[in-house]
Amino acid sequence: MALLATLSRYAFWSSRVAANFLGLVFSRVASKVRSALGAFSSVGSPPRFHGPLNMASAPTSNDFDVTHKMVLAIAIPMILGLITVPIVGMVDMAVIGQLGEAALMGGIAIGALLISFLATSFNFLRMGTTGLAAQALGNGDKIAQRAVLYRALMLAFLLGFIMMAAGPLLLSPALDLMGGGDAVNEAANDYVIIRLWAMPVALANYVIFGWLFGMGYSRSGMVLLIVLNCVNIASTVWFVLGQELGVAGAAWGTVLAEYVAVIAGLIWIGKLIGVEWQVPMSRLMNRAAFGRFMMLNGDIFVRSLVMLLAFGAFTSLSARQGDTILAANELLMTLFMIGSFFLDGIAVAAEQLGGRAIGAGSRRAFDRSVRLCLVWGLGLGAGLTLIFLTIGPFFIDQLTTALDVREVARNHLIWVALTPVIATLAFQMDGIFVGATWSADMRSMSLVSSAAFALAAWLLLPDLGNDGLWLALLIFLACRGLGLLLLLPKRSQDVFGKSRTVQAETGQ
Repeated sequence: MALLATLSRYAFWSSRVAANFLGLVFSRVASKVRSALGAFSSVGSPPRFHGPLNMASAPTSNDFDVTHKMVLAIAIPMILGLITVPIVGMVDMAVIGQLGEAALMGGIAIGALLISFLATSFNFLRMGTTGLAAQALGNGDKIAQRAVLYRALMLAFLLGFIMMAAGPLLLSPALDLMGGGDAVNEAANDYVIIRLWAMPVALANYVIFGWLFGMGYSRSGMVLLIVLNCVNIASTVWFVLGQELGVAGAAWGTVLAEYVAVIAGLIWIGKLIGVEWQVPMSRLMNRAAFGRFMMLNGDIFVRSLVMLLAFGAFTSLSARQGDTILAANELLMTLFMIGSFFLDGIAVAAEQLGGRAIGAGSRRAFDRSVRLCLVWGLGLGAGLTLIFLTIGPFFIDQLTTALDVREVARNHLIWVALTPVIATLAFQMDGIFVGATWSADMRSMSLVSSAAFALAAWLLLPDLGNDGLWLALLIFLACRGLGLLLLLPKRSQDVFGKSRTVQAETGQ
């Protein structure tokens, strides 16, 4: 937290010029590209209930009805965008695999893992921005909506440049911990060093996605995510196979995609904001709002880090049981990750609708957001469980030819099949709490559930083996969801207990 306080003070005093610059860029760029991007609005504009394209003409009434259609209008584009993410990784490995060198494939795998760890650690920029933007939308405060975006972009660029500077210093120890050979480490080093050049814009893309989702422009976010991934795939193929740049080509392909996405995202946001880009300095640099923004991101950062460590511990405990169990568990975790993309779509709907209801001060809309997102989440989770049980054996056979790995994976398929229906509550409660910006509860519950996972693994693993490890993971997921669910009535009462309209704390 000391680091966050230092960054907050630095950003508070140094970002006055940056804020005006960002606003000027949005205004100038929007005026030049407004007509050129007219065709894009048909696929990127939000559903009618999210407000008109021109924010200046938004309705004055803050209350709104939450419907099944609204949930799906947010969730489906998010799911469609997310399912393109694993395709990028598969294409990277397939393209590098054409070079016929195992060390290069290993280097890509390790380098991508390290970058993924960094990116996931900073995912708080997306989540925090979504919650605050949704509350500002519900409150009808257009200045606060812009202030949320500008603050988040300033923090993203600041952290991105810090990572560009510090990344090379931390890379060597990180590679030593991964335990790869010299050739693998050399390839991973080349990959990561190049990827670091995109860190500021990669974090800015998190903010852009978060703001678009929070403001209800879910289809715009989907299109932007697909653009990012398609450019990544095309440029990687061209750099690696066309220009014969090897691992460096794969890295430069991703860097190019990040820059294309951030430019497209800023242009599109400039179009959405239009001429109303200004934010009074007293609002933008409000100490209370800025401090709350930093504390919110700090809590979510701790939560994300604890989650990463918990899943890292799962992998480590799998490895201690032997190579076969490790391979089988990693294969099964692929199914879990596929399921998480679908559950995340509903969770983002919970973030946007729950946050908007908080900003509007509407208990009715908030309760209905919780109820509908839980209904769709549980239904989707149950459906995924049935699908995993049905196609799981076929999926396992397609991913490996090793008979021993196939057997172990099949024997433990039931555990991963249960994860969607059990994890649904955790995903949806995370979404509600992100939208409501109840970040301290998320941080605390991640610590409690991780402790429960550690205790369960310690007690169950000696007697039950790998079954005990998977049971511990289910306990971890259940604790997260149930813990936040138990806190929900109290937090709701704190916010909606009074009859007056609740004002969103997003920069007022």
